Amino acid sequence: MWQKLIDTIDNLVDGISMYRLLMYYLGGLLVAAIGLSAIGVLHYNAIQMAMVAIILIIACWLINKVFANIFEAPINPESSILTALILALIIPPSLGHYGFLFLLAASGLAISSKYILNVKEKHIFNPAAIAVVLTALGPKQNASWWIGTAVMLPFVIVGGILITRKVRREYMVGSFLLASTITTLIYTVIDNVNLLIGLQNMVLSSPLFFLGFVMLTEPYTSPTTRNKQIIYAVLVGVLIAPQVHFGSFYTTPEIALIIGNIFAYLVSSKTKLFPSLIDKVKIAQDTLEFSFTPDLPLAYEPGQYMEWTLPHTNPDSRGSRRWFTLSSSPTEEEVKIGVKFYEKSSSYKTAMLDMNKSTPIVASQIAGDFIMPKNKDIKLVFIAGGIGITPFRSMIKFLLDNQEKRPVRIIYAAKNNESFAYKDVFDAARTSLGINTIYMVSDPKYVNDQPYTVSGLVTADSIHKYIPDYEDCHFYISGTHSMVESVQAALHELGVHHSRVKVDFFQGYA
Repeated sequence: MWQKLIDTIDNLVDGISMYRLLMYYLGGLLVAAIGLSAIGVLHYNAIQMAMVAIILIIACWLINKVFANIFEAPINPESSILTALILALIIPPSLGHYGFLFLLAASGLAISSKYILNVKEKHIFNPAAIAVVLTALGPKQNASWWIGTAVMLPFVIVGGILITRKVRREYMVGSFLLASTITTLIYTVIDNVNLLIGLQNMVLSSPLFFLGFVMLTEPYTSPTTRNKQIIYAVLVGVLIAPQVHFGSFYTTPEIALIIGNIFAYLVSSKTKLFPSLIDKVKIAQDTLEFSFTPDLPLAYEPGQYMEWTLPHTNPDSRGSRRWFTLSSSPTEEEVKIGVKFYEKSSSYKTAMLDMNKSTPIVASQIAGDFIMPKNKDIKLVFIAGGIGITPFRSMIKFLLDNQEKRPVRIIYAAKNNESFAYKDVFDAARTSLGINTIYMVSDPKYVNDQPYTVSGLVTADSIHKYIPDYEDCHFYISGTHSMVESVQAALHELGVHHSRVKVDFFQGYA
């Protein structure tokens, strides 16, 4: 039952980009709030609430366009709209005295923070949070966080679960909520307040869930590896508890997040590239490899990924950003990504096909924990499905270039022999390093006439057959969501502990 619910959620969000899904979510919250205000459930003026949102969206969009032109940066309209919607949900929905000027100030501060409050092209603070911190210091206008009300809580939680599942950061939001709950309970006991009342106020009358689902998980201002993300989440969770104070200074949700942003900046990669396309080459059926020259030296671990922003006209629901694993090795001068294309590709991938050497593209945020262990004696099994082979190409190429021997075996699954990419690298590793690759073809109609190629699917039986010492191995799985889930289930069936299984998640292929 629970697994069916998770599968339903995954199917729902898989075809939508994270940023577009977030925009739908925030817009839905705003529409719900306007509707509830119109019927008197929320005590705000529905017309003013709508007007505030429209003013913020227009102001953020125009200001972003101006700054993008000044700094000669790619324009990402989604980003400015998201900032405007967040502001609309946390600042007072009123056009009272100086209200219009306050909205313009908040918009200007939020958007300008992306361009001015940054180091090495990486902005430090969540734009909406830093905007309301600065307006509180300057015009003395505070965020009310009105979205944190009991009547809006069901909408916040339902959509927030979709967002969290999309980015696979349940552990991060969970750590945040747990830290905040424990901190609130401790202060409630110290202050001799009824525990039930303390918990009720925390859940029903605070922006806890909205901040956790929406702003805490924002990729640009949170750490890029799991352990640091948990520390970051706990830090913000502790500081957001309403009783936390330093002398007479009490933290607010926006201040708690800003402090967390500073921590995230200090411990995260600050790389932002404006690479130039060198070439795009077909490496398998419906699969191209894009090679770029980075404008700055790039340091990363084999198996990590970056976010790639490709501005293009009329972007569809998938948006203008994608996460792509680097298929290149740190030993190579070029930066490479392998991309699978479909008959009905997204507008993003259509734009990729049309790319030439002058097409602007931005690569940022080196991230990911899908890297080889430091212990070189651990037996590793790489299991890839389709274009999920890219992180393994990076790892194997790294081992080849350094002539580093590790006990590695590879199972590479695809529909047919034409769908296998990077066979030259894996064949070289077989000869030079003794790393064996089994090419597993799933199409039963395929006639098997290639060396080291077998027919079948990656199941518990096939893993037992080709990896007889599986009990001693650590498994790395990369591919589509369904493929990763099925291989994990097979390993579970074999009794492989989850601590010896690492997965690489791809947020859609369209």
